[in-house]
Amino acid sequence: MSSWGERLRAAVAARGRLCVGIDPHPTLLERWGLPVSAAGVDAFARTCVEAFAGEVAVVKPQVAFFEAYGSAGYAALERAFAALRDAGILVVADAKRGDIGSTMAAYADAWLGETSPLRADAVTVSPYLGFGALEPALDAATASGGGVFVLARTSNPEGAGLQTARVESGRTTAQEVVDAAAARNEAQRDLAGLVVGATRGHGLDLSNFTGPILAPGLGAQGATPADLASVFEGDRKLLLPNASRSVLHAGPEVGALRDAAATLRDEVETALA
Repeated sequence: MSSWGERLRAAVAARGRLCVGIDPHPTLLERWGLPVSAAGVDAFARTCVEAFAGEVAVVKPQVAFFEAYGSAGYAALERAFAALRDAGILVVADAKRGDIGSTMAAYADAWLGETSPLRADAVTVSPYLGFGALEPALDAATASGGGVFVLARTSNPEGAGLQTARVESGRTTAQEVVDAAAARNEAQRDLAGLVVGATRGHGLDLSNFTGPILAPGLGAQGATPADLASVFEGDRKLLLPNASRSVLHAGPEVGALRDAAATLRDEVETALA
């Protein structure tokens, strides 16, 4: 299997850098006329797959909205992952897992293991038990040809106090995460991506980081395509601006959903040209 970085670079070259979320929030299920249940999230996800196939390179299902319905919700998520793969779309599982030792290894096997029904191309992880604690996930990604996106400077305002706190080196906590990810990628290109919010100036030095950056906040959280070039200077070939609600509100008609994703994708590409 080709590596995550190789697959990602080929996909964004063909279909652009926009990453669209599949977030079957209860209010969206109701807006779409679907039941607030596992059956509703299953139908929601199937519509999204049909709409996004051939239009976007990367889709990011928010795991929480599926696991809220227990085993039936996870079964719907498994079907969504399989359908996305069949449609040629790269899957980022937005699970934000983070733990230590064998527990982290078990999370990694669930989301990146070659035989797992929940296997994604990449998964979001939290480094706030120490970047070194992520090693089982990085090892699993290496073995399976997957990737990880490490939370660095998130789009929520509550994260600022922790992420901008300075450590013994004088750098911020978030900068330490960036530098650790950059160092890890010296051994394997693009293995460790970052999550950096697009909603404000992040204050990070990204000049030595060449891996993928997942940038949530586009649309409903306030960021626009026009903001991206100023928030993310330098090399932006693997910048993946993420939008969810602003696209999903166009549903439930497949054509309208497809048009919303394609329009935003083109706006992103124009802004980053």
